Amino acid sequence: MPKVLADDRAHVPDRNLVMECQQGSRTAFRQLYQRHQKRVRSTLYQLCGAALLDDLTQDVFLKAWKGLPKLRNPDYFGTWLYRICWNVAQDRRRSLAQNRDSDADQLAQSLGVTEADLMQLHYQDLVQRGLQSLTLEHRAVLVLHDLEDVPQKEIAKILDIRLGTVKSRLFYARTAMRQAIAAEVGESL
Repeated sequence: MPKVLADDRAHVPDRNLVMECQQGSRTAFRQLYQRHQKRVRSTLYQLCGAALLDDLTQDVFLKAWKGLPKLRNPDYFGTWLYRICWNVAQDRRRSLAQNRDSDADQLAQSLGVTEADLMQLHYQDLVQRGLQSLTLEHRAVLVLHDLEDVPQKEIAKILDIRLGTVKSRLFYARTAMRQAIAAEVGESL
Protein backbone atom coordinates (compact mmCIF):
# COMPACT_ATOMS: atom_id res chain seq x y z
CA MET A 1 0.00 0.00 0.00
CA PRO A 2 2.75 2.59 0.70
CA LYS A 3 4.09 1.98 -2.84
CA VAL A 4 0.72 2.97 -4.29
CA LEU A 5 0.72 6.13 -2.17
CA ALA A 6 4.24 6.96 -3.35
CA ASP A 7 3.19 6.43 -6.97
CA ASP A 8 0.12 8.62 -6.46
CA ARG A 9 2.32 11.43 -5.10
CA ALA A 10 4.53 11.22 -8.18
CA HIS A 11 1.81 13.01 -10.11
CA VAL A 12 1.35 15.82 -7.60
CA PRO A 13 2.63 19.08 -9.14
CA ASP A 14 5.66 20.79 -7.56
CA ARG A 15 3.44 23.76 -6.71
CA ASN A 16 1.22 21.61 -4.46
CA LEU A 17 4.21 19.90 -2.85
CA VAL A 18 5.80 23.29 -2.14
CA MET A 19 2.62 24.49 -0.45
CA GLU A 20 2.57 21.30 1.66
CA CYS A 21 6.23 21.92 2.58
CA GLN A 22 5.36 25.44 3.64
CA GLN A 23 2.92 23.84 6.06
CA GLY A 24 5.79 21.70 7.43
CA SER A 25 5.33 18.47 5.44
CA ARG A 26 8.59 16.54 5.32
CA THR A 27 6.94 13.92 3.11
CA ALA A 28 6.24 16.53 0.45
CA PHE A 29 9.82 17.77 0.67
CA ARG A 30 11.09 14.20 0.31
CA GLN A 31 9.06 13.95 -2.90
CA LEU A 32 10.55 17.23 -4.20
CA TYR A 33 14.01 15.94 -3.31
CA GLN A 34 13.47 12.67 -5.16
CA ARG A 35 12.12 14.55 -8.16
CA HIS A 36 14.94 17.11 -8.44
CA GLN A 37 18.06 15.62 -6.84
CA LYS A 38 19.47 14.03 -10.02
CA ARG A 39 19.33 17.31 -11.93
CA VAL A 40 20.79 19.23 -9.00
CA ARG A 41 23.64 16.71 -8.67
CA SER A 42 24.26 16.81 -12.41
CA THR A 43 24.35 20.59 -12.45
CA LEU A 44 26.67 20.75 -9.43
CA TYR A 45 28.95 18.13 -10.97
CA GLN A 46 29.24 20.14 -14.18
CA LEU A 47 29.82 23.39 -12.29
CA CYS A 48 32.08 22.17 -9.49
CA GLY A 49 33.40 18.71 -10.34
CA ALA A 50 33.11 15.50 -8.37
CA ALA A 51 34.76 16.61 -5.15
CA LEU A 52 32.26 17.04 -2.31
CA LEU A 53 29.33 16.46 -4.68
CA ASP A 54 27.24 14.79 -1.96
CA ASP A 55 27.91 17.64 0.46
CA LEU A 56 27.07 20.29 -2.13
CA THR A 57 23.84 18.54 -3.06
CA GLN A 58 22.89 18.25 0.60
CA ASP A 59 23.68 21.93 1.05
CA VAL A 60 21.34 22.89 -1.82
CA PHE A 61 18.43 20.92 -0.38
CA LEU A 62 19.09 22.09 3.18
CA LYS A 63 18.96 25.69 1.97
CA ALA A 64 15.81 24.88 0.00
CA TRP A 65 14.11 23.38 3.06
CA LYS A 66 15.04 26.37 5.21
CA GLY A 67 14.03 28.86 2.51
CA LEU A 68 10.73 27.31 1.45
CA PRO A 69 8.65 29.33 3.94
CA LYS A 70 9.89 32.50 2.19
CA LEU A 71 9.15 31.28 -1.37
CA ARG A 72 6.33 33.54 -2.49
CA ASN A 73 5.40 31.87 -5.77
CA PRO A 74 5.40 28.05 -5.62
CA ASP A 75 5.10 27.92 -9.43
CA TYR A 76 8.76 28.97 -9.69
CA PHE A 77 10.16 26.26 -7.43
CA GLY A 78 12.39 24.80 -10.17
CA THR A 79 13.88 28.17 -11.07
CA TRP A 80 14.34 29.00 -7.39
CA LEU A 81 16.04 25.64 -6.72
CA TYR A 82 18.47 26.22 -9.60
CA ARG A 83 19.21 29.65 -8.16
CA ILE A 84 20.15 28.01 -4.87
CA CYS A 85 22.26 25.51 -6.82
CA TRP A 86 24.03 28.38 -8.60
CA ASN A 87 24.69 30.15 -5.28
CA VAL A 88 26.11 26.97 -3.71
CA ALA A 89 28.38 26.49 -6.76
CA GLN A 90 29.58 30.09 -6.52
CA ASP A 91 30.30 29.68 -2.82
CA ARG A 92 32.26 26.51 -3.58
CA ARG A 93 34.33 28.27 -6.27
CA ARG A 94 35.07 31.15 -3.89
CA SER A 95 36.15 28.68 -1.25
CA LEU A 96 38.46 26.96 -3.73
CA ALA A 97 39.95 30.27 -4.75
CA GLN A 98 40.80 30.91 -1.09
CA ASN A 99 42.21 27.40 -0.59
CA ARG A 100 44.38 26.75 -3.62
CA ASP A 101 45.63 23.56 -1.97
CA SER A 102 42.33 21.81 -2.77
CA ASP A 103 42.01 19.96 -6.04
CA ALA A 104 38.24 19.92 -6.55
CA ASP A 105 38.50 19.60 -10.32
CA GLN A 106 40.12 16.17 -10.32
CA LEU A 107 37.99 13.44 -11.89
CA ALA A 108 38.17 10.01 -10.30
CA GLN A 109 39.18 7.19 -12.64
CA SER A 110 37.95 3.62 -12.28
CA LEU A 111 40.12 0.54 -12.46
CA GLY A 112 39.29 -2.51 -14.54
CA VAL A 113 37.20 -0.87 -17.27
CA THR A 114 36.62 -2.08 -20.83
CA GLU A 115 37.94 -0.30 -23.93
CA ALA A 116 34.49 1.18 -24.58
CA ASP A 117 34.42 2.44 -21.00
CA LEU A 118 37.85 4.01 -21.50
CA MET A 119 36.64 5.80 -24.62
CA GLN A 120 33.61 7.10 -22.71
CA LEU A 121 35.83 8.22 -19.83
CA HIS A 122 38.17 9.94 -22.30
CA TYR A 123 35.24 11.81 -23.85
CA GLN A 124 33.83 12.77 -20.45
CA ASP A 125 37.28 13.89 -19.34
CA LEU A 126 37.65 16.06 -22.46
CA VAL A 127 34.29 17.67 -21.83
CA GLN A 128 35.01 18.15 -18.12
CA ARG A 129 38.38 19.75 -18.83
CA GLY A 130 36.73 21.99 -21.43
CA LEU A 131 34.11 23.02 -18.87
CA GLN A 132 36.79 23.69 -16.26
CA SER A 133 38.53 26.04 -18.70
CA LEU A 134 35.45 28.31 -18.72
CA THR A 135 34.63 30.91 -16.12
CA LEU A 136 31.92 29.83 -13.71
CA GLU A 137 29.49 32.32 -15.30
CA HIS A 138 30.00 30.88 -18.79
CA ARG A 139 30.03 27.30 -17.53
CA ALA A 140 26.74 27.82 -15.67
CA VAL A 141 24.94 29.07 -18.79
CA LEU A 142 26.32 26.22 -20.92
CA VAL A 143 25.51 23.53 -18.36
CA LEU A 144 22.01 24.79 -17.66
CA HIS A 145 21.12 25.26 -21.32
CA ASP A 146 22.93 22.53 -23.22
CA LEU A 147 23.16 19.80 -20.60
CA GLU A 148 20.11 20.41 -18.41
CA ASP A 149 17.79 21.76 -21.17
CA VAL A 150 16.76 24.81 -19.15
CA PRO A 151 15.23 27.51 -21.42
CA GLN A 152 17.24 30.72 -21.83
CA LYS A 153 14.55 32.88 -20.20
CA GLU A 154 14.61 30.67 -17.11
CA ILE A 155 18.42 30.78 -17.02
CA ALA A 156 18.19 34.58 -17.01
CA LYS A 157 15.94 34.37 -13.93
CA ILE A 158 18.11 31.77 -12.20
CA LEU A 159 21.32 33.74 -12.68
CA ASP A 160 19.62 37.13 -12.33
CA ILE A 161 21.01 38.41 -15.63
CA ARG A 162 19.47 39.73 -18.84
CA LEU A 163 18.37 37.39 -21.61
CA GLY A 164 20.87 39.03 -23.97
CA THR A 165 23.65 38.26 -21.49
CA VAL A 166 22.55 34.60 -21.41
CA LYS A 167 22.72 34.45 -25.22
CA SER A 168 26.10 36.15 -25.29
CA ARG A 169 27.57 33.88 -22.61
CA LEU A 170 26.14 30.82 -24.32
CA PHE A 171 27.74 31.81 -27.63
CA TYR A 172 31.07 32.54 -25.95
CA ALA A 173 30.98 29.33 -23.88
CA ARG A 174 30.25 27.14 -26.90
CA THR A 175 33.06 28.79 -28.86
CA ALA A 176 35.50 28.40 -25.99
CA MET A 177 34.48 24.75 -25.48
CA ARG A 178 35.05 23.98 -29.17
CA GLN A 179 38.48 25.61 -28.99
CA ALA A 180 39.40 23.83 -25.75
CA ILE A 181 38.36 20.42 -27.06
CA ALA A 182 40.08 21.03 -30.40
CA ALA A 183 43.27 21.96 -28.55
CA GLU A 184 43.02 18.82 -26.39
CA VAL A 185 42.42 16.58 -29.40
CA GLY A 186 45.24 18.30 -31.31
CA GLU A 187 47.63 17.71 -28.41
CA SER A 188 46.85 14.01 -28.30
CA LEU A 189 47.59 13.49 -32.03
